Amino acid sequence: MALDVVFERFVNQSPLPVMARLLMQRALSPEWLDGLFEQHRQRQYTRELLFSTEVDLMALVALGLRPSLHAAAQASDGLKVSMQALYDKVNHTEPRVVRRLVQGCAERLTPVLGQLKLQQPSWAAGYRVRVLDGNHLAASQKRLKSLRGFRGAALPGQSLVVYAPEWDLVVDMVPAEDAHAQERALMGPVLERVQPGELWLADRNFSTTRILFAVADKQTTFLIREHGRSPSPAEVGPMKKVGRVETGVVFEQAVEIEDEQGRRMRLRRIELRLEKPTEDGDTCTRLLTNVPTERMGAKEVAGLYRRRWSIEGMFGRLESVLKSEVSTLGYPRAALLAFGLAVMAYNVLAVMLAAVETEHRLKPAEVSSYYVADEVKATYGGMMMAIPEKL
Repeated sequence: MALDVVFERFVNQSPLPVMARLLMQRALSPEWLDGLFEQHRQRQYTRELLFSTEVDLMALVALGLRPSLHAAAQASDGLKVSMQALYDKVNHTEPRVVRRLVQGCAERLTPVLGQLKLQQPSWAAGYRVRVLDGNHLAASQKRLKSLRGFRGAALPGQSLVVYAPEWDLVVDMVPAEDAHAQERALMGPVLERVQPGELWLADRNFSTTRILFAVADKQTTFLIREHGRSPSPAEVGPMKKVGRVETGVVFEQAVEIEDEQGRRMRLRRIELRLEKPTEDGDTCTRLLTNVPTERMGAKEVAGLYRRRWSIEGMFGRLESVLKSEVSTLGYPRAALLAFGLAVMAYNVLAVMLAAVETEHRLKPAEVSSYYVADEVKATYGGMMMAIPEKL
């Protein structure tokens, strides 16, 4: 009875940490985590330390509830292995397991969002928009001993991130231990998950003939900024002025690209001649798309591409609101696990924000992710000491 009273007090006076715990239990139940590990592991195996315990401790760090993995482990009563065994497990967590963790978390939370947001404002009518971008983890102060004198090898890894903006969820992440690999070289696993009915937005790092044909072959549409050297489309029509938008004047032209097998694909080139240069000094932005003209006009295409920057805002919130980059983790696999769990925590936060918006009929801009996360951080630890772990 006393515990019920304490629980009700948290629900009434500080509901956000309660909501966070319930969502964490749904997204990362121990049974699901351990089953996921067994299904997708390759070389790792379970002895005394369960994967669910590892994730639970690392999640505390990613959420900013503990300053380091060492601090999280010291505060845990359930850890039955040495600190060295814990770090060995974390440092060798396989990237494919981290990827499946992010995918599975999004899949488990999407139905909750579906109940909260029954009518999603679409970025592009008739399409499910996916925004693709790369993220490089910052150099770590905790470098491996063999790399401390080699500045070029201090980066602990990178990831390709797929963001569903209408849901404000990260739905896929491809972790890579080689921080210096080209982003386009990591596209294979992403292309395998491209689905019909999607519209993919990406910057010029992904502007290659192979990628464009691979997306089109899945009966999917794309809007990608044209690279200066690739795919070098051939002009098959004149450049026509369409009209003016907020940032400049829009032109459209029919172009064509050809792959190694001799296949040809007709595309639309949307050119935005900017009134003010970008930070990089660019005065003209060229976009390539296979979206039909009847589905989206040139000015709409230009406006949609500008919204691609929403993923940069998401990365900014990951860094400022959550602890997406743990500087004390020098091993690439450990750093990538921390980033993956921060992405998972971001998805949980997105559902919490949606719940607040729905309950109080607020617009997204009226709810601060920073203050929601701060409330969770301030109260979560005390709540977990006051009431049982399973709510």
